[in-house]
Amino acid sequence: SELGGRFGAVGAMQEALRTIAALRAKGLPPVRIAVNVSPIQLRQKDFVRSVEEAIAASGGEPHGLDLEITESVIMDDIEANVGKLDALRSMGIELGIDDFGTGYSSLAYIARLPVGVIKIDRAFIRNLTDDANSESLVASIVSLTHALKRKVVAEGVETEEQANLLRLL
Repeated sequence: SELGGRFGAVGAMQEALRTIAALRAKGLPPVRIAVNVSPIQLRQKDFVRSVEEAIAASGGEPHGLDLEITESVIMDDIEANVGKLDALRSMGIELGIDDFGTGYSSLAYIARLPVGVIKIDRAFIRNLTDDANSESLVASIVSLTHALKRKVVAEGVETEEQANLLRLL
């Protein structure tokens, strides 16, 4: 299908929406599924319309779709992407910045982005308990994220010690 081609051979977004709809049809509580957006997808002029069509094809609301976009992709064409993100968010899509801290974002733009989740890249978490600089950076990102009234997610937590430290932050 046209949408299947746009969203990869597997059709991750369509599959997520089908899964959510099937769970809803079985009477299960609402779930959310996050799908990564590629740079090619976000650059497409009709990306927002494609997402809207996929949601409509799945039965509409509540759709439970979340989209994750890497920091560097968002910053590539910030003005165009803020408009697209605003449109996606107006559809009830939770947006997240993936791999935060690995790109070249400006703090001024981070505050403007209509995202609800900022995901700290695993590169910062890997050395969290062994390196004071990593701990300071993660603490700063957590503090900034909370100050912006966003959710924060840490990727790559592998030890109880890391999890405990993150809970403290």
